[in-house]
Amino acid sequence: METHGPLGTIWVGIALICFYIALTWVNLLLGHFLTPLFIIPLTWVMDALNLRKADETPNEENVGA
Repeated sequence: METHGPLGTIWVGIALICFYIALTWVNLLLGHFLTPLFIIPLTWVMDALNLRKADETPNEENVGA
């Protein structure tokens, strides 16, 4: 059985900690930058649907007196 001693264990531990910190950082950046790419067009669709719904419902402007 091959052993690398305590220094190798510490080195691998530090490397894994750095890896998981970088992975978390990338996931946070993806969420931060990609979320508006979906939310902003969704608000455009919702605005269009609300305008269409407002045109269909009767109110004092489009109901004959």
